[in-house]
Amino acid sequence: MYLTMGPLLLGGIANMVFTKTGFYNAHKTPIDKGKRARDGRDIFGPNKTWIGFASMIVFCTVFQVLFGVLCNALSLNRYNDLYICRPNTLPLNLIFGALIGTVYMLCELPNSFVKRRMGIGAGKTVGGLKGVLFFIIDQIDSIVGVMLVLMLFTDIGLVGYLCYVALGGVTHITVNLILFALKIRRNI
Repeated sequence: MYLTMGPLLLGGIANMVFTKTGFYNAHKTPIDKGKRARDGRDIFGPNKTWIGFASMIVFCTVFQVLFGVLCNALSLNRYNDLYICRPNTLPLNLIFGALIGTVYMLCELPNSFVKRRMGIGAGKTVGGLKGVLFFIIDQIDSIVGVMLVLMLFTDIGLVGYLCYVALGGVTHITVNLILFALKIRRNI
């Protein structure tokens, strides 16, 4: 599973690191352009930016192409669910990488929208049952969408899909803990 979704994992880490750069900060424009919904709250918040959206697509695409080259060079295609079902080609890797980056970012938006409606600020957490619920959703919202893309390209089936989502959630928590310890993330 990690060999199949490694490009998403590395793309997400690279994107998180990129959002801490001066270049990112100089070019960030919120997707909602700072506008507010009828309730007076942000639509998505300042952390959902066009450059962050685009860079996730770029990073996932680059890592997908690199993984394709690596899998071909090391004869690992038979261990990658994508390449078991599809020929490992540059066009496939470009399309799949761009799709997983796009879907990952699109699936982040509904959760941000709902959290803003509930008065939870961008990048903030809350306690209690609501906090636990949003913690879980934050870990799997994008993975749920990306794994649907994987299902379209492969024959992993429902059990495989659920396994990918579960492993993705656990991996997301682990990576967030590491990034938090490295002071790249402000919260888990």
